Amino acid sequence: MSKWDKEYLNMCKNILENGYKSENRTGINTYKLPHQIFKFDLGEEFPILTTKFVAFKSAVLEMLWFYQVQSNDVRWLQERNVKIWNEWQIDENGDYMGKHFGKEYAHTIGTAYGYIVNKYKLVQNLIDTLKTNPNDRRMIMSLWQNEYLESAALPSCVWNTQWDVTDGKLNCMVTQRSCDVFLGLPFNVTQYAVLVNMIAKEVGLKPGIMTWCINNAHIYENHIEGIKEQISRLDQAYDAPELWLNPAVNNFFEYDNSKELKDIKLLNYKHHEKISGKVAV
Repeated sequence: MSKWDKEYLNMCKNILENGYKSENRTGINTYKLPHQIFKFDLGEEFPILTTKFVAFKSAVLEMLWFYQVQSNDVRWLQERNVKIWNEWQIDENGDYMGKHFGKEYAHTIGTAYGYIVNKYKLVQNLIDTLKTNPNDRRMIMSLWQNEYLESAALPSCVWNTQWDVTDGKLNCMVTQRSCDVFLGLPFNVTQYAVLVNMIAKEVGLKPGIMTWCINNAHIYENHIEGIKEQISRLDQAYDAPELWLNPAVNNFFEYDNSKELKDIKLLNYKHHEKISGKVAV
C-alpha cells in the first residue's frame, strides 16, 4: 500500500472529524486544521495517490510552467489541454474578478508563480549554488514577493522551498500557505516530488527527504462526499508507482514539455477511478 495514500486519508479523516468550520473569500465554507506536516522519503517511494486517479501529466506540466518555462501565460497550459488555471485567467481587456490589471497581463495570472521565478532567476540560482556551494544554508526559492502580490490574480499557494544537501542527497522543505486538500494537494505533492528528482539528477545527487508544511489545510463543503468516497477505498490502495526520468537528459531546462511529456513518466501506476470536484474561486 502507498504510504502517501494512508497519510493523506488519515489527515482527511482528521479534518472531517476535528476540523474547524471556516468562512473564506470564495463563499464556500471549509473545514480546516492548521499546521499539517508530512515527510516523504523520495528515495524510498514516489508519492502519488492511488485511491483516486491523479492526472500526472497535468500536474507535471503545471510545475514545468512555473519552474522550467517560467511563464504566467495560461495559454501555454491550454495548448497542452491543461485547464486548471482557466478560472484565474485575466481576460483580454486586462480584467479579472472586477479588478483591472492592465492589458499587458491579458491571458495571464498576473505577477505570480512563473513570473516571480523568472523575475528573480530562482531556478538557475538554485542549481548554480547546488553545484558550487552545496553546503549553503540560504538555498531558498520564495514566490512570496510583497511588491507583486497586488498584481497577482492568485498569490502563490505553495510559496516557498528550502533546499539542503546531506549525505549525497537533495532534501527540500516545501511551505504552503493555503491548501485545497481534495483538489490541490494531490497535484502539489506529486509535482514537487518530480521537481526534486529533476534537480537532484542535474546536480548529481540522489533525491532525499521532502518535508511538506501546510499552514491552512482545508476541505470545502462541496468536496466532503468525494473525500468520504476516497476514504472508503483506503483498504484497496495500491503500491506506489515509479518515476522515470529520461537518462539522456541531465539539464533541467531540456526536458520535453510538450503535452506528450516524453522525458518524464510514471511506471506501473495503478489507481482507482477519478473523483471529480468543483474548484472554489
